[in-house]
Amino acid sequence: MPIPKEVLAVTRPKNTVVIAYGKDKNLYSVRQRVGCRNDNGRHLPVNGPTIGHIVDLKYIPINDAELADVSLSPIDLKDWANIVLCDRLFKGIQEELFAVYSNPDAMKIYCISVLRVCNPGIKDYELKEAYETSFLSEIYPGVALSKNTVSTFLNDLGKTCSRIVAFMRNRTAAVAMDHHLLVDGTLKSDESRVNSLSEFSRKARTKGTRDISVLYAFDLEEMEPVCSKCFPGNMLDATSYSAFIQENHITKGIIVGDKGFPESAAHDQFESNPDLHYLNPVKRNSKLIERHNMLDFTGILIGYEGITYRKEKCTGTEKWLYSYRDSRKAAQEEADWLRRAKKDGSYKLEDLREKQKTFGTIVLECDLDLPPETAYKAYNSRWEIEIVMRFYKSACEFDETRVQDDYSVIGSEFCDFLSTILTFRLMKQFDRANLLEERTYKKLMSVLERAKKVKTEGEDWQLIRINPSQEEILQKLDLLPKPEKPPKKKPGRPKGSKTKKVTVVEEPIKKNRGRPKGSKNKPKDRPVDAPEDNVES
Repeated sequence: MPIPKEVLAVTRPKNTVVIAYGKDKNLYSVRQRVGCRNDNGRHLPVNGPTIGHIVDLKYIPINDAELADVSLSPIDLKDWANIVLCDRLFKGIQEELFAVYSNPDAMKIYCISVLRVCNPGIKDYELKEAYETSFLSEIYPGVALSKNTVSTFLNDLGKTCSRIVAFMRNRTAAVAMDHHLLVDGTLKSDESRVNSLSEFSRKARTKGTRDISVLYAFDLEEMEPVCSKCFPGNMLDATSYSAFIQENHITKGIIVGDKGFPESAAHDQFESNPDLHYLNPVKRNSKLIERHNMLDFTGILIGYEGITYRKEKCTGTEKWLYSYRDSRKAAQEEADWLRRAKKDGSYKLEDLREKQKTFGTIVLECDLDLPPETAYKAYNSRWEIEIVMRFYKSACEFDETRVQDDYSVIGSEFCDFLSTILTFRLMKQFDRANLLEERTYKKLMSVLERAKKVKTEGEDWQLIRINPSQEEILQKLDLLPKPEKPPKKKPGRPKGSKTKKVTVVEEPIKKNRGRPKGSKNKPKDRPVDAPEDNVES
C-alpha cells in the first residue's frame, strides 16, 4: 500500500524515509538513512534506526516524553567484546564470500555465522533479536535477519549449491603442497522425513535417531577447516571419500585419513592428481604386514620414548610402509585383553602369544618417501580432527540440523561450516594470549559476553563496569588498552655520581666514662684557710 502524499509532505529531518507499519499499514515511522551499499554496481540506501513517527500529520521525535514507548525506542545496551573480537578474526572471510555472493547475501551469511558462535544453540527465529542486541548491528547495520527472511534465505542458499562448491574450491586451491589435510566425518541428528539426507546410520541402535553425515577436511598447519560436504547418514565414509575429494577439487597436499578412508576408495583421484598424496593406517590383518615383515622392528624412533619402527618399500610399487610399536600402549592393550579373557573365561596361551605380536603396533602406508619421524608425527596429529568434531557438536552445539528439507539443510550446514572456522580462530587467539591454560573455551566466551557497552543520552558508547580479572582478559585480547607501566630504573650507580663531591661531617670525639687516667697520683690542692704546717727552725 503506497504512503499517502500528505504524510510524505510532513516536515521531517533530512536523510530520512517514511515507513508504513502496523496491521493495516496505517502507522508511519521515520527512519534515518545511515549510508548506502553497492549491489552489483547499484548504490542502494541503508536504513538505520527509527528516530520518530508521524501522528496526525505531525512529525514527533521519538525522544519526546509523550511518545517514548520502550518498544519503539532504540536499544542502548548491546553485546560488545565477543562481537568485536569475532569480527576482527573473521573479517577476512568476507572477501571469500564476496567472490561468490552478492553483498547483501554475503553479509547475511557472515552475520548468521558470527551469531551462531556468540550464541551457541541459537534458533533461526532468534537471530534478529541477537543481531539487534549486539554490536553487529552497529558495525553492519541494515542486515535483514527476521524469522521469515532467514528461513527463506537458507532454503535459497541450499538451492544454489554450486556457489557453495565454488566457495569450497577457492579454499582448497589455497592449500599449500606440503600441508597435511585431516579428513574425517561426523553424524548429526536429523529426524526430518522430507529430505533425502536423513537416514538411519550405523549408530542408529544406540542413538535411536536418523542422521546426516558431514565430512570435513582440516588443515593441520593452519589449524582450521578447509572444506566440508553433507552426505546421507547411512553412507559409509569410504563410499563418500572419492566424491568429497572430487567435488571440492582437493588436488594437492597430504591427506591423513583413518581406516575408514582407504586409498583404494579414492585411487583414481590420487592417480589423476600427482601433487595429492595420502598417509593411511593399514588393518592389522593385512597381508602386506606379513609379506614385508613389518612387525620385525629395526630401530628406535628418535624424539620419542619407548617407540620402535620399521620402514620398507613395497616391491613393484611406489608405496612405502611404516610400522611402529609403542611399548606403553602394548602393555595397556595386553592388560585390557587379559581383563576381557578373565571375564568371559576365554584365555588361551596360544591366543595371547599371537596377540602380543600386534599389541601397541600401527602400520602406515604412504606414496611418499618420508622420514619415519615425520610420518609418525603426521598421523599422531590426527587427534586434532577429533577436536574439530568435538567443538562442532559441543561448543557450537551443532549436534542437530533443526531444519527440514534438503535445501535448508545444505544452506544451514554451510553457515555451520563458517562458524566452525571462526571457532578455531578464536581458539588460536586464546592460545596466543595464554588464556587456555587456566580457563576453558566456554568460560572465556562467557567473559566476553559480559563485556557490554551502554549508550546514555548525550554520550557515546561506554563499557559497563566489569571485574578487574575480566578487564585483564580483555587487555590480553587487545580489546582494551593495556595499562602503562612505570619506566624501570637502570641498575647501578646514577650517572655522574663518581665526580660528585661528598661533604664529610666530623663527628665529636667521644670521652671515655669514669675518672681521667692518672688522677689518683696527682696531689690535691690545699684549702685557702688551712693552717700552715710547723716548720723547725
